[in-house]
Amino acid sequence: MSFQDSDETTSKESAFDAPAAWRLVMELRGAFASGKTRSYDWRVTQLKALEKLVTNHEPEIVDALRKDLAKPPLETVAYEIAMLKNSCKVALKELKYWISPEKVKTSLAAFPSSAEIVSEPLGVVLVISAWNYPFLLSLDPVIGAIAAGNAVVLKPSEIAPATSSLMAKLLGDYMDNSCIRVVEGAVDETSALLEQKWDKIFYTGNGRVARVVMAAAAKHLTPVVLELGGKSPVVVDSNINLKVATRRIIAGKWGCNNGQACISPDYIITTKEYAPKLVDALKTELEKFYGKNPLESEDLSRIVNSNHFNRLKKLLDDDKVSDKIVHGGEKDESKLKISPTLLLDVPRDSLIMSEEIFGPLLPILTVDKLEESFVVINSGPKPLAAYIFTNNKKLKELFVRNISAGGLVVNDTTLHLAVHTLPFGGVGESGVGAYHGKFSFDAFSHKKAVLYRSFIGDASVRYPPYTSTKQRLLKALIGGGILGIIRALFGLS
Repeated sequence: MSFQDSDETTSKESAFDAPAAWRLVMELRGAFASGKTRSYDWRVTQLKALEKLVTNHEPEIVDALRKDLAKPPLETVAYEIAMLKNSCKVALKELKYWISPEKVKTSLAAFPSSAEIVSEPLGVVLVISAWNYPFLLSLDPVIGAIAAGNAVVLKPSEIAPATSSLMAKLLGDYMDNSCIRVVEGAVDETSALLEQKWDKIFYTGNGRVARVVMAAAAKHLTPVVLELGGKSPVVVDSNINLKVATRRIIAGKWGCNNGQACISPDYIITTKEYAPKLVDALKTELEKFYGKNPLESEDLSRIVNSNHFNRLKKLLDDDKVSDKIVHGGEKDESKLKISPTLLLDVPRDSLIMSEEIFGPLLPILTVDKLEESFVVINSGPKPLAAYIFTNNKKLKELFVRNISAGGLVVNDTTLHLAVHTLPFGGVGESGVGAYHGKFSFDAFSHKKAVLYRSFIGDASVRYPPYTSTKQRLLKALIGGGILGIIRALFGLS
């Protein structure tokens, strides 16, 4: 995902500069300091307003995404609108539990005492979103920030201008603008925002820009959540229901924004022996889904803009892979469309294998034994997601144990995104931190430790003058063992 990529534009005569950003942050700090965002009622009111916004304006949201990405309405409704509604419902249902102090045990060193962990809002937070799922990736983090009791600034991506404009209008109409604001714009506005001191920055995009965000955050020691991407692999065994597997791979690749998704399958690894059968099955199902001329299909999103179209064209034109295309490869620059494309036995040192594809191209690598796929995956940066299709119990266990990725799915693709009880986030170069469900609430909360004591049990052992007996007792107390304390009292070794 990307917001500041080669296709970004620089704002001309922007009215939103660093002083304007500073004033905005100060206004929100004043609102936060008033305590209003901390109240349970305010959080519930804003979450209900957000749910109502999404429900009442479904046609406008579908239309905006159609304009920005030619996204099929079903994808918008299923993967953006429905998921946002569910996030709101989960937060509203669970909020009282989330904000309740968590009672924890204490140690003998603090006896008698009680303790709890209190979740408190961080303060004023910045959410910088991406263009490929512009409603979901903008508002899902905002739900967590509101649930946790923060004031929020949302910077949507200008690469999806219709959606950005609609969000700015709707949040202005529905939400408490003294605490929740939208800043539209491009590089200049984003840069102005990043100059400010925030209490947390949540960025969805690519690794290059994430380094810029992290560097800006480091100046103020601001914590970050970075939702990035990477080359998400799919390992395909031969002992599977091939039709189901291919349909699920296609749904995760081309049914998710035509491959323009951070968790879309980026490449397949299978055995040399099984590859022809897998390719044939993929061809069959692709034709069923998108017809003989997929460039005319209304069920495939277009490439977001000409820069990304040309980037993908460059991957296909690489001498190392141009003769590896076994299906698809058709392009229509006027429509910004590329057909679902399969490439077999792509060299691992080719351009298409050196970066996240983020489009409708799917390379297939082959190995002699499927276990070799683990070496291939682990030789690169840790991906945001990794998938395996197999009925082999031992292989599943080896995959889970040996593959480090943000999330794993066995016998499907991308569906972990919809399970709010699972954390969604990356590891290594695929991201920092996680969200969804309570993990979103936690991402925007500080876990404050609180210890309660009375005035009884004031042991003299902690005060001077220090003696050898006191030293033995303190060591035993800190160690927490009753037997150790008894031995210390009686001078036993």
